[in-house]
Amino acid sequence: MSWEDYVRKVVPYVPGEQPQKKVIKLNTNECPYPPAPKVQEIIDKFNYDTLRLYPDPEAGALVSAISDYYNVPKDQVFVGVGSDDVLSMSFLTFFNSDKPILFPDITYSFYDVWAELYHIPYKQMPLDDEFRIKKEDYYTPSGGIIFPNPNAPTGVFEDISEIEDIIEHNPDVVVIIDEAYIDFGGKSVLPLIDKYENLLVVQTFSKSRAMAGMRIGYAFGSKKLIGYLQDAKFSFNSYTMNRPSIEAGAASVQDKEYFEATVKKIIATRERTKKALKDLGFTFPDSMSNFIFAKHEKYSGDELFEMLKQKGIYVRHWNKDRISDYLRITIGTDDEMDELIKVLGEYIK
Repeated sequence: MSWEDYVRKVVPYVPGEQPQKKVIKLNTNECPYPPAPKVQEIIDKFNYDTLRLYPDPEAGALVSAISDYYNVPKDQVFVGVGSDDVLSMSFLTFFNSDKPILFPDITYSFYDVWAELYHIPYKQMPLDDEFRIKKEDYYTPSGGIIFPNPNAPTGVFEDISEIEDIIEHNPDVVVIIDEAYIDFGGKSVLPLIDKYENLLVVQTFSKSRAMAGMRIGYAFGSKKLIGYLQDAKFSFNSYTMNRPSIEAGAASVQDKEYFEATVKKIIATRERTKKALKDLGFTFPDSMSNFIFAKHEKYSGDELFEMLKQKGIYVRHWNKDRISDYLRITIGTDDEMDELIKVLGEYIK
């Protein structure tokens, strides 16, 4: 025996490439526009001397801003270092049954990584041929349920009534709805937290609020559910969020006009890009997110991925069953999407 026999070995999540050269970067679903001007004001005025002090462990200013914006009591709000931190803490806190947790076979690829890391049994439920959840698959006894809405990487949005049906069939386990992309056209299940004590709704500042670099995630749930999350957090690390993130995050939430205008621009560009891709022979599920999950009938996903990369356009591609011919294309600026369509058009035609 050696020390390596006692190491917890896992296959880690592989994020999209972060190229260090100037490219058109459409591979990690970041916002193509800067954060709200109020965020810049906070950063410009930030008192760096305060960095010698620990941050507020409750992240009170940020929690208050989120509470006010969404009209949810502060004791029903949880914040963490990006939604990945919130989700990971949720796996650790709520998924402790001998029964497997359930999530789709095509979904955010961090879910199985966390399950493996925490030794949580899991079962992946196949999406149908249109990449939609089959709600009946989630009627079976389980240790918990999680899925994104809209789903990633497909962009498919499931109606609230379908999600509520799943929640109603699972009163004895925690159901987590990962709403990282909800601001781009879907309707949040947030109102259901007052009806279902076992529902956790997770969102992020990384997409629609253009603050992926600040790492801010948050969740809503019943007072009891959030209390359990807080207990786990403070047993793990009391000071998870730094001072600049707390202040800048609060400022971002308060700039509602800028947020809504930014989301509106991204949606308009997405709809225009859908039409252009269809004209080139691409097919894709109707996306309600800030990306499009597309394939072409004549070209493999790998071929198009490598061609675009050589042209300095980075998109996301997975060599996985059922989706190897698809590219996940983040919605960038109008100019970036025009260049993408131009390059694809020249190659295809």
